[in-house]
Amino acid sequence: MTRLNELRDNPGSTKVRVRVGRGIGSGVGKTGGRGGKGQTARAGVAINGFEGGQMPLHMRMPKRGFNAWNPKDWNQVRIDRIQAYIDSGKLDVKGVVDAAALVAAGVIRRPKDGVRLIGSAGFTSKKVTFKVDHVTKGAAAAIEAAGGKVDVIPVKETWKKTPYAAK
Repeated sequence: MTRLNELRDNPGSTKVRVRVGRGIGSGVGKTGGRGGKGQTARAGVAINGFEGGQMPLHMRMPKRGFNAWNPKDWNQVRIDRIQAYIDSGKLDVKGVVDAAALVAAGVIRRPKDGVRLIGSAGFTSKKVTFKVDHVTKGAAAAIEAAGGKVDVIPVKETWKKTPYAAK
């Protein structure tokens, strides 16, 4: 049985750190393993993508994907969450439920670019009419199965054909 004062690391598990720059006789003196002069011999070298003038790999690879210059920021609202607000009496379903009604009830904080209804279960209210910008197939099916109706606001096309376009 080993005693606490006899505990040791396994032989060879720890190494002594090499102290560079401690004289020519040490083998890692003078330049301290950094080679000759120049940028890489100094501290703070930042040439990560540089390949000596050759076109770097990250620039040789083709670009992938697409980032929209004006992406839409939707309020995604689950229909079971809307049902919880209806059950608690915070959301009035007598009129049309749109972004303004959802903000007034506290379901969403601000309208952003519009409302997107998501989810496929948890909606049981009858005769609720929604006017939103987007709705998933599952959410629309659940609302219509409960006797409600979904009006989707048509998307405004902000682009126009240039007068120089081919006819």
